[in-house]
Amino acid sequence: MLDFSAYQLPPPLQTGDLLRVIAPSGALREQEAFHKGVEIWRSRGYQVEISSGVEERWGYLAGSDESRRENLADAWQNPDCKGILCARGGYGSARLLENWSWQGAEQKIVDFLHRTPKWLIGFSDATGLLWSLGKVGIAGVHGPLLTTLATEPEWSIQRLFDCVEGRPLEPLKGVGWGSGKVSGILIPGNLTVATHFLNTPVQPQLAGVILALEDVTEAPYRIDRMLTQWRMIGAFREVKGIALGRFSRCEAPPNISSLTVEEVLRDRLGNLGIPIVSDLPFGHDGPNAALPLGIPAELDADRGSLSFSSTEQ
Repeated sequence: MLDFSAYQLPPPLQTGDLLRVIAPSGALREQEAFHKGVEIWRSRGYQVEISSGVEERWGYLAGSDESRRENLADAWQNPDCKGILCARGGYGSARLLENWSWQGAEQKIVDFLHRTPKWLIGFSDATGLLWSLGKVGIAGVHGPLLTTLATEPEWSIQRLFDCVEGRPLEPLKGVGWGSGKVSGILIPGNLTVATHFLNTPVQPQLAGVILALEDVTEAPYRIDRMLTQWRMIGAFREVKGIALGRFSRCEAPPNISSLTVEEVLRDRLGNLGIPIVSDLPFGHDGPNAALPLGIPAELDADRGSLSFSSTEQ
């Protein structure tokens, strides 16, 4: 079982650092948005190097598994690269993580944890990469992709840079469901992607954590089905609290009798007996506040807030 003290924060990024762009999931379609995102990082003084495979396509994927895995490995193993930026979401990270080892086939995890890690930044399908890093004790950032960064409000963009540059993060405000407050290690992710990683080698420890979940374009019955799976396998049993972001475009089809997604969340989570805060500003289709995976956080379900320890080492 992984001790939370083993979570290692990458060094804060500094102006001039080299960052590598990879496309570990879906094929890149949003060219204009992508280049705007790259320019935001460059305007902050970073060297942004775009992997050759970013423009590749293999059906709905950004190239073959071999090509995407090679780009990921090259970025991670390059000593000059200080951070990895995910181009977009979609689907595909799970295919990379089959038989994947961050530390390399010849390395021991303990040796890996003593080497300098680097920031990995993304959300949605990048949940797989973030969770797999969390499994070996490395912190990352659940935050805007390059194709979504330019649509973020200024406060959210600044928050992302505060996170990776080691400055304190402001608490996030939402709607508290009561049951007091709790502290734990923050593990954010997309609900659908995270559900598919339950009970696999990618799943980080969930005991003692604060889960932060969001989703998009999932009908209420599918949200119900996923949360029921979490309940039935006991995945919530030792979770200390749940922070809910945006569940956007999660409506039932027209003229179909259905609970709302809000009703499903209340029904499937409200009787767990743990602090829950909903309507927090992260996820798809709106402000996506950066959430560091692997750092201590406090969830106050009476005041409706999620606050964080500093990402400064």
